[in-house]
Amino acid sequence: MLDLVTPPTPSSAGKPALYCPSLTEYARRKTITVSIGSVPMGSAYPIRVQSMTTVDTMDTEGSIEQTIRMIEAGCEYVRITAPSVKEAQNLENIRKGLRVRGYTTPLVADIHFTPNAAELAARIVEKVRINPGNYADRKRFETIDYTDASYAAELERIRDKFLPLVRICKEYGTAMRIGTNHGSLSDRILSRYGDTPLGMVESALEFLRICEDENYYNIVLSMKSSNPQVMVEAYRLLVHRLDAEGLKPYPLHLGVTEAGEAEDGRIKSAVGIGTLLEDGLGDTVRVSLTEDPEREAPVAKALIDRYTNRSGHAPIPAIDSYPIDPFQYTHRKTHEVANFGGINVPRVVADYSGIVVTEHEQLRPIGHFYLPVPDKWRMNDLGADYLYTGSKPASFMLPNGLKEILDYPAWLVAGDPVHKFPLLETSRYLSLRQQTGNLHPLLNFVQARLSDWSDSLADALREDRHVVLVVRTENAHAMAELRRLYVELIQHGISCPVVSLRSYPDRQGDTLQLYAATDLGGLLVDGLGDGVWLGTDLLSESSPEEQLQTAHRYNSIAFGILQAARTRMSKTEYISCPSCGRTLFDLQETTAMIRKRTDHLKGVKIGIMGCIVNGPGEMADADYGYVGIGKDKISLYRGQQVIKKSVHADHAVDELIELIKEDGRWTEPENEL
Repeated sequence: MLDLVTPPTPSSAGKPALYCPSLTEYARRKTITVSIGSVPMGSAYPIRVQSMTTVDTMDTEGSIEQTIRMIEAGCEYVRITAPSVKEAQNLENIRKGLRVRGYTTPLVADIHFTPNAAELAARIVEKVRINPGNYADRKRFETIDYTDASYAAELERIRDKFLPLVRICKEYGTAMRIGTNHGSLSDRILSRYGDTPLGMVESALEFLRICEDENYYNIVLSMKSSNPQVMVEAYRLLVHRLDAEGLKPYPLHLGVTEAGEAEDGRIKSAVGIGTLLEDGLGDTVRVSLTEDPEREAPVAKALIDRYTNRSGHAPIPAIDSYPIDPFQYTHRKTHEVANFGGINVPRVVADYSGIVVTEHEQLRPIGHFYLPVPDKWRMNDLGADYLYTGSKPASFMLPNGLKEILDYPAWLVAGDPVHKFPLLETSRYLSLRQQTGNLHPLLNFVQARLSDWSDSLADALREDRHVVLVVRTENAHAMAELRRLYVELIQHGISCPVVSLRSYPDRQGDTLQLYAATDLGGLLVDGLGDGVWLGTDLLSESSPEEQLQTAHRYNSIAFGILQAARTRMSKTEYISCPSCGRTLFDLQETTAMIRKRTDHLKGVKIGIMGCIVNGPGEMADADYGYVGIGKDKISLYRGQQVIKKSVHADHAVDELIELIKEDGRWTEPENEL
């Protein structure tokens, strides 16, 4: 039997059933059914959509109206915060008001710190959510040296505090979510397990074991983090531990906390949620955006709908031995080719194969700007590294920060062996090697699908130190097929850098960022990939302006995926909560204001939290924090340490900037290029 405390290493992990039904055949993980009002949850039912209100819970009519908007947008469960007994009591008025209006959607009470509110809410609504990090503990950021006996005594204390809620839920038929958040682990858990996915899992299991001792099983579990990499690892480890410990296969609530807003928030959510959905994990989804809650449901539904008919995908050979540790990030080891692989950050390839490049301005959408007066090029933080022009070379010399990729026949006649590099299909590449044909002496891109894999290709890639492999697929189960190809490389001891290529139709709409983030981000969070390439088939009727807008969008998404997967930080990261009834200021307006002042600070992570519940905990890995503590009162954090308390909201952003300047991390924004 595997050690239940230490996650298995890749060698001991063995078969992929450790955390999902299959790594190559799409199938939902089988779970028990949890009764939640009239909308049951589990693998026997569709994956459910949910969100959370942002109106003050004491505003009964406002809560009812917002809940109705959320239901009509697609929410199958609606969560409402109950920070104290008075809000828990008012849930009854909200519920009655909804029933009078004809809405029977189950309500979920969100509980932090207040067991008495949870016990009251469990008698009123269909489900309660408790956070094991703060249900029975208060965080003091202390490290405590526990003996086994003293730790056992702590567990007894938790049992005494938690048992009343368990028994009420059992009596009233109320469901419960035990929802761990990475940023709000208790001092007790942190002291014993550290700030790790293992600590997140153990935090939930301590409470779950109490429930099972009471024969109460109407439970949903979650492992949320604002870091998609940590979130994915924690959910996988949770599933493994449930199975290894003989606990029931409970349904999973998927979500990335504090994902932010707009494109960044959607990409970040998709990297975490989509990766797990690919593996058949997840029974309900909440996308946490710093936007109106009714805007979250369509995003969650778009992620879920992609798997409605996934079971009919083209077959992929099974993975019998998995060489990747799914519970701890490790980048696949590669040798360096040009600026790919080794210790280099992942590279971005911009697809201009449908654009004839004749003017300098055409490179502006991918971050390269020509300044005529000094006759120089400049590049911003989202400057693509390579430009794929297909069969039509650019008509001028590209800037130093941008190299060109051409189809092999076009490269042969392009006449620039220094700045231009060939892209070859597998068959041509192998043929040229046999004939000692004309290849670039430093860098060749070889494009391969899983169906191209052969012993001769493996031998060539092992020997040739000048190849970057470009892997692609047209399989609906794209991430799984590309992962299968990466497994072949690892098992054959091949260390060449690899670029993951996925093509999507032009004008796909908002699903583009979700699909791309899932397909490519899911590989990156497992340490697979040294570059990303978003291809597109531009519509023939697209105008030149539309073509360049598409190029800009695809380039922005590519960099966003790398940032969300924590593999290349190219811009400021905002860890902003989605707001709820506890929020003490206008989160959307404040986030926009902070972004406007700080979005040039590459790699700096800023947490923007509406209340102390979502304060130092939820923004666990932020560099700086802006947290509401009262009406017009803000606390500013450096990491998880309070630096300034009770700063008036009118000048809190200025004070935040001063704090960044004190640390030497401030740079003045450049003029828009």
